[in-house]
Amino acid sequence: MGAGHSHPLHLNGTSALHRARPQCKVAAGLLFVLAVVATPREAIWAYGLYGLLLVGLARLGRVPLPFLARRLVIELPFLLFALFLPLVGQGERVEVVGVPLAREGLWAAWNVVVKGTLGVAASVIVAATTPVPELLQGLERLRLPRAFTTIAGFMVRYADVIADEVRRMRIARISRGHDPRWIWQARAVAAAAGTLFIRSYERGERVYLAMVSRGYAGSMPVLHELAASRRQWLAAMAVPAAAALVAATAWGIRP
Repeated sequence: MGAGHSHPLHLNGTSALHRARPQCKVAAGLLFVLAVVATPREAIWAYGLYGLLLVGLARLGRVPLPFLARRLVIELPFLLFALFLPLVGQGERVEVVGVPLAREGLWAAWNVVVKGTLGVAASVIVAATTPVPELLQGLERLRLPRAFTTIAGFMVRYADVIADEVRRMRIARISRGHDPRWIWQARAVAAAAGTLFIRSYERGERVYLAMVSRGYAGSMPVLHELAASRRQWLAAMAVPAAAALVAATAWGIRP
């Protein structure tokens, strides 16, 4: 689907996980997350198994664990929110380092942190082993509307272009002696945002007209066929199947 586009989340490689079909990886990742979400929060051992499974997948895909850990920073705002749950929770309270915390709030914080971390880690592994064009084609094969994948593809491709435009506009402002930093200077920032919107819109119009003149008819050309065989589907589904077995076991032995 179009030319390749480098992305900070993607790692070039030739591992078995890199060679797997994108639709298989997306479906397996989604089912894995659903199994994690369905697991009772009290089954701490189950989350340990999920973590070991993701570490094994990272090793299979040759995704360095430090790289994985750095990409987990994206969930930091949610983790900060979870830290307040034991403080504002109601019901029975327990003393932790001299601070009274709600027991139900502690369980809720654990639930948010562990499930969110595992879900984000699974997404990062999929993104690290799947180029963006292949990922979009895999989503199309999973029957996601083509309009959605087309818009997402253009958004990814032109995010760097817009970021570079912002950088040039900032340099132009500073070269003219104006560098707004305070709230009362927000007028300049708002004006710059409006200018950026107009420039982006005009650039999009020019790009669209250029594409139409070259035969664009609503979808990007497919350069590589990514059909998945039954064997590839079975191999991919082994991961969510193992997660589902762990979740079912956790519910079965739940007191």
